[in-house]
Amino acid sequence: MATCQFATFEVDGTLFGVEVGHVQEVLSFSEYTAVPLAPAAIGGLFNLRGQVIAAVDMRVRLGLPRHAMDGPVMNVILRGDDEPVSLLVDKIGEVIELDDEGFEPPPDTLSGKARELVKGTYKVDDRLMLALDVNAAIDTGATASA
Repeated sequence: MATCQFATFEVDGTLFGVEVGHVQEVLSFSEYTAVPLAPAAIGGLFNLRGQVIAAVDMRVRLGLPRHAMDGPVMNVILRGDDEPVSLLVDKIGEVIELDDEGFEPPPDTLSGKARELVKGTYKVDDRLMLALDVNAAIDTGATASA
């Protein structure tokens, strides 16, 4: 039976997962530089060991109020095609291994921006984990700036 590992995190109490192959690292950071005229979902830029990384605010991507950037914020650093990109999240979870057979398409009850960002779901204990579409999550084009 094939399995896949996911790094999990929460945004507004909802459990999300990203395949670990996309994750560079997870960390807490507190010094962000605002980016004038950037899409609303860009929470800022930060310097990680000499590399400038854009931070995408998952709360904004999901249609929720922005993160308060006045203290440490949890980051899931993803390996992008060109360079790493960070997802600002509320809470970091753990790495879990799930059977591919447990994958299901997004439920009909999932609507709005969340539906656009999710590839599917897995049942994890007594919760539903939404498998994040990494490319959709980091795409902060015109549709993300509203």
